[in-house]
Amino acid sequence: MTYNIRTLQLGSSWFPEHSGGLERYYFDLIQHLPTQNIQSRGLVIGTNAVEKNTNNQVRAFSQKNLPLLQRLYNARISTNKLINEFNPDLVCVHFALYGFPASDLLSRRALVVHFHGPWAQETAVENGKNRSAIKYYIEKTVYQKANKLIVLSEAFKEILIKDYRIPADRISVVSGAIDTEKFNITIGKLEAREKLGWPTDRPTLFVVRRLSRRMGLENLLTALKEVRKKFPDILLMLAGKGNIANELAKNADEMGLKNNIRFLGFVPDDNLSLAYRAADFTVVPSTSLEGFGLITAESMATGTPVLVTPVGGLPEIISPFNPEWITRDSGSGAIADSINSILSGTIKTPSPESCQDYANRYDWKVVTPKISAIYREAIS
Repeated sequence: MTYNIRTLQLGSSWFPEHSGGLERYYFDLIQHLPTQNIQSRGLVIGTNAVEKNTNNQVRAFSQKNLPLLQRLYNARISTNKLINEFNPDLVCVHFALYGFPASDLLSRRALVVHFHGPWAQETAVENGKNRSAIKYYIEKTVYQKANKLIVLSEAFKEILIKDYRIPADRISVVSGAIDTEKFNITIGKLEAREKLGWPTDRPTLFVVRRLSRRMGLENLLTALKEVRKKFPDILLMLAGKGNIANELAKNADEMGLKNNIRFLGFVPDDNLSLAYRAADFTVVPSTSLEGFGLITAESMATGTPVLVTPVGGLPEIISPFNPEWITRDSGSGAIADSINSILSGTIKTPSPESCQDYANRYDWKVVTPKISAIYREAIS
């Protein structure tokens, strides 16, 4: 294949070694850019296996267990080395922390920032503290050098404008993306449950999230306790790992939800599609800073609808499809009311076919050309 653009993609962690929305997006983007005649080389945090498994396309500039200053030093050295070796037309930064050490080098190239979320603000929410001035400075330094910034939703565009003082004309909204074929499940709900060993005779909800504060999982447990009054057999399948896992398990026990929730831990990709399909619907109960939520598109691609809170970019995904599947607010009462209405049939459940048709708008085949156009504009 003949490439007419060369990009250096500076990421965070490498997806197969660390799961997360940013990491999955970066991993998939690297795979799909060649369809737009864009050649890419990447730098990430990871093991020596990264370079081997990608035929030297992506290198690990540092391992995750190294001290921060060492990682930052390695990021600068590796970025400078790869710029000299590869001579990219464009540098793309996916995480400001690792772009910051080489910010002077980035100023000499066309620069696009993929804004996956306000790092300083996210950390503050997780830790219950004020926003870190240092993290905010690092972010703002990198963002202001960018020719173009790509955000996942209008909600995140507003954050860049208001909080980081980035001119609106430098920001482009391009949704997150998935490989819909990967999630195209042809079997029915009951068969999927049988394959996973899930009960086949209970109303079942699925949630896959990092188990952390802003995901709204505490509110979901409280809502589940309320829903159980009308639907005593309600079952929540909760997948994911995180720093509040033990706290959530303790809360569930104290609420008497032991028979209404199963903590699945990490669910591998091979079973994730089945898990979506096995559920009556998926729930995304976020309370803040949800830029897109890839799980919404993933679930819809399997044919399973998604109930979301009106937070960040979530309403932008669901509203054109069915606004009734957005709770009135992110509180436990609103979540419980919506779940009850869906299970009782007051809110109609869309067909699997309509969910899958709608999810196609978020396929990488649709999204990658939009990213390519922004890259070309930044270079020009």
